Formats: sequence, C-alpha cells, structure tokens
Amino acid sequence: MQDVQVHPTAVIDDGVQIGKGTHVWHFTHIMQGAVIGENCNIGQNVFVAGGVKIGNNVKVQNNVSLYDGVTCEDDVFLGPSCVFTNVINPRSTINRKDEYRETHIGKGATVGANSTIICGNDIGRYAFIGAGAVVTKSVPDYALVTGNPAIQKGWVNEQGDKVADKPQQ
Repeated sequence: MQDVQVHPTAVIDDGVQIGKGTHVWHFTHIMQGAVIGENCNIGQNVFVAGGVKIGNNVKVQNNVSLYDGVTCEDDVFLGPSCVFTNVINPRSTINRKDEYRETHIGKGATVGANSTIICGNDIGRYAFIGAGAVVTKSVPDYALVTGNPAIQKGWVNEQGDKVADKPQQ
C-alpha cells in the first residue's frame, strides 16, 4: 500500500486493497477482501467489511459501518454516523449470512449524517439523501429525499444544489 496514510490505531487486515492517496484515520477497521480506491478519506471509527467496494475520491465520515454487499462508486460522500444494513430481518439466534442484500451507491451521491439505508435499495447517481432520512426504497439519479420513510422532495444537480427539474444525464 504505497502512498497510503494509515493512523497507527487503525487495523488493516491482510488482503485489503487501498489505492494511493487514501487516508485512513483513528480506530478504523478494514477487513480482508475490502477494496478502497484512490484519494479516499476513511474517517475515525469506521468499519469496512470484506465484501465492500469503494471507488475513487470517496469521503467516509466518522462512525460509519459499511457491511458486506455495499458498493460505492466514485465521488460518493457518506456523512457522519450514517447506517447501512445488510439483512432485512436479523435475529441473534439465526445465521442469515446467505441472505445479505446488496446496496449500490451511485457516482457523486451524498448520504447525509445519521441517515439509514435499508439493504437491497440502490442510491442513484448524484442523489442526495438528507440528514436523518430512512431510505426504504431505491432512490433515482439526482433525487433529493428526506424524512422517515424517505420521500422525494425534489431534484439536485451534480453540485448538490436543489433545482426545479431533473438534470439531463
């Protein structure tokens, strides 16, 4: 892992791929098999499971856990303490590892602080998930969603500004 900055308290398992220019901060754990692109910022107290794929220039803020089945394309922003699930109906006494559902975060999307993304739902390119939203269904490209459950409140452009109409793709 050349040209990667890793804080001494971070745990990086063998078999992790991390691209050049990436920073990994305090108390983070990245498990074997995870793939992280170039020029990413992986914040403090982040967990990245082995089946996670993170593109280039992704910002993962503090206290985020990315479980098996989560994929982030390039230029994604994951706000502080946002949550991803990977099983619809977890139980302590039932092993459901064969029931993990995938979640795909499209290029340039923002997932706001303290929001929850229920597994099996995709977040479209440049979509904007407002802080605290609970995403229970897939979100279209450029959509702005807020609330619990999250509902679409409008459209955003590639810079994250609210616009009247869906931007041309």
